[in-house]
Amino acid sequence: MDLSVDRHPDHRRRGGGPVDQKGGCVMEPILKARGLVKRYGRVTALDECDFDLYPGEILAVIGDNGAGKSSLIKALSGAVRPDEGQIFLDGTEVHFGSPLEAREAGIETVYQNLALSPALSIADNMFLGREIRRPGFMGQYLRMLDHKAMGRIAREKLNDLGLLTIQNIDQPVETLSGGQRQGVAVARAAAFGSRVVIMDEPTAALGVKESRKVLELIQDVRSRGLPIVLISHNMPHVFEVADRIHVHRLGKRLCVIDPKLASMNDAVALMTGAKQPEASLMAA
Repeated sequence: MDLSVDRHPDHRRRGGGPVDQKGGCVMEPILKARGLVKRYGRVTALDECDFDLYPGEILAVIGDNGAGKSSLIKALSGAVRPDEGQIFLDGTEVHFGSPLEAREAGIETVYQNLALSPALSIADNMFLGREIRRPGFMGQYLRMLDHKAMGRIAREKLNDLGLLTIQNIDQPVETLSGGQRQGVAVARAAAFGSRVVIMDEPTAALGVKESRKVLELIQDVRSRGLPIVLISHNMPHVFEVADRIHVHRLGKRLCVIDPKLASMNDAVALMTGAKQPEASLMAA
């Protein structure tokens, strides 16, 4: 069977997700969750929550404050363990005990606070926690790092994403602009995320010009074949780049809408409870 896929969102069968070019096979999600429950005392952050991310797509996750978006992303990225439910990666059930385990499985997360060390260089931040050691005795026994190799690879990854304005790969991150720092975080995720990239409010606190660059970076990452989960409150950005929009409300997935069929007003009304899901707005 030919499993090649046209990833354009228009080529989807309604009600079943992306299909192959012959229209005969429904694609399976690369990252899937079923029945996730997470409680914090008497507060239920996730209430039988489902989630589907398909290969090669940008899936936006929107919801009002307190809807449970952060708990969902933390569960998917290994930051918290759900009390109930299942998470599947490439069809195999996974149980992440930490973000490191999720990262080792190919899920990279760009957090809202970027998780960068300001005093370290760009290259050191790119390889933080996965440094390359020198070959032979120097690296194996003296544990010396190969700064030259890390600098070269970091430069290549930044160039791949068009971050040519960063001239010195050894300059401290604290000397960069907000947009450049976001670019470093995105480049790190794109460099090491082999399956999924999760981005939590990547344009928060950025100016118009820097936000535009980050949106371009997101589309560049998707063009390389990596599916992206985008958590954002910025509706114009969501409707510009998302293939599908997961609406989160009261701890669960309310619905998944198609940005080509729904309006921003529809999305806001759904996430606030002013409107109920309609079949005419739903994504495939």
